[in-house]
Amino acid sequence: MMDNKALFAAVLLGVLLASPVIAEKLSGYAFVKDETRAMQDDDFANPGLLAMEKGAALFNTPFRPGGKTCAECHGEDGEKLDVQRIAGYPIYDPDSKEIVSLQSRVNTCRSRIADDILPTNHPDLIALETFVRHRAQGVPVNVNTAGAERQALLTHGEELYKTRYGLIDMSCHVCHTVYAGQYVRGQKISQGQTNGFPTYRLGTGEMASLNLRITQCMDLMRAEPFPPDSEEMKLLEYYLSARSNGLPIETPAVRY
Repeated sequence: MMDNKALFAAVLLGVLLASPVIAEKLSGYAFVKDETRAMQDDDFANPGLLAMEKGAALFNTPFRPGGKTCAECHGEDGEKLDVQRIAGYPIYDPDSKEIVSLQSRVNTCRSRIADDILPTNHPDLIALETFVRHRAQGVPVNVNTAGAERQALLTHGEELYKTRYGLIDMSCHVCHTVYAGQYVRGQKISQGQTNGFPTYRLGTGEMASLNLRITQCMDLMRAEPFPPDSEEMKLLEYYLSARSNGLPIETPAVRY
């Protein structure tokens, strides 16, 4: 019997037929079932809000006994956070020459007030990311792409997006651009837009950051995933996020 990954590969390679690329930029919300959209829209039914509430609690809890909290700088509800800046992550920092994700930014703050950081995609870090990103819900994604350095990074990110990976020999581009709107196992393939992340995944029952979702996708392709803090992962996150510019933030979205 084929396992789930083998079945996914067979369906993707043997059933999908190429169709005209969808020209319009669409959130993953447009590709999920009506009941999933209803769940996302309901403040009592959206399971991702549990992670947001956990993040809010962590935001107001000292990272060490007697220490400071995030709320002391940014307000109890994060009301002092700059939502436009949140909508611009990941950012390219020209001073450090690094791409900085929102998780990395939260960890930087954490290191300053507690001399301690969490591993990338730690559940607590994803919860904090969810809380912060939720503050910018409805604000259009606005990743800065201006300047030669940023354009060079985006070019490298696009190359990774179009590279075929793993035993299935599939690229992000083929799946989320060429086959967007097609069905795989009863689910429509989205365009892979990033405006809903961190997202609650019905298929796994967990919150997934963009970083974690890329890892999961590469695993499905039977490829060796990039390490979470690798340059390749940063470039992919940066390109994918810039690709979603203009779409309103939906965090926490609900996806399959």
